[in-house]
Amino acid sequence: MHDNPQASSGLVFALPDHRLIALTGRDAATFAQAQFMNDVAQLEPGQWHWSGWLTPKGRVIALFALLKLSDEAIWLLLPDADPAALASGLKRFVFRSKVAIEVRADLHVSGAFTDPTLARGPDLAGSDAESGIELDMGAEAGPRAVRIWNGPVAPEDPAVARWQAFDLEHGLPRLPASQAEHWTPQQLSLERLGAFSVKKGCYPGQEIVARTHFLGQAKRGLALLEGDEMLVAGSDVSSESASLGKVIATAGADGRHLALAVVPLGHDSQRLSVDGNAVRELPVRGGLAR
Repeated sequence: MHDNPQASSGLVFALPDHRLIALTGRDAATFAQAQFMNDVAQLEPGQWHWSGWLTPKGRVIALFALLKLSDEAIWLLLPDADPAALASGLKRFVFRSKVAIEVRADLHVSGAFTDPTLARGPDLAGSDAESGIELDMGAEAGPRAVRIWNGPVAPEDPAVARWQAFDLEHGLPRLPASQAEHWTPQQLSLERLGAFSVKKGCYPGQEIVARTHFLGQAKRGLALLEGDEMLVAGSDVSSESASLGKVIATAGADGRHLALAVVPLGHDSQRLSVDGNAVRELPVRGGLAR
């Protein structure tokens, strides 16, 4: 067994909604390049970036952090999506590729609102589950670190709600199952995170993503909202009496109720409401792109 001294100090807490899928084998990087919306070929071994898997119509099935340990070892860190369902869906496209796709239930994910020990920006610290792999998830509002390893599970802590709110404040949608396969990368403003490529070769949904980009057809994007009542994904966002958009992700921490909503670009930010309750629009913070 491994010791985790930070856990006992209360600095480190479990992120139970984060799970791992591992792609391993000679064609792991090639398979990831063909299936996912960001450019894996631009990543050096030991780096990570935001990415996702799309439907053929360019709708986001799942968002994740893609970790390139090597050309033969790719990990997907899923903050929300069901790993078993996603792994099963990906296996349908393996065909003759030399790649194994496995849910790594043996690996545990923890977070801390502290500077990473070693990792910075897109670089990974550590190289295997035994010693642990560390990611820098910090941004404009402060430092954060993620650790993935096969040691003891970190304790649960209410700080996980603060972690989710931090994601929303920086434009990372935490998509519940009800919002999967509904939105394009541009509607989720994922260019803020550098999460998709319009220049690399084909991948599912690439034609829709590239056409929207090059023809300037993006008409909707994310807005960060704050309300005095709990907000629910799927709720309508209205401006006065007119329907404006949809809430797609929510979080609550420290007495605050936050949501990300897909709304028209250039909308009137005055007199907004969700389910009849007034909400305020806040600026989305920067710094979470990798």
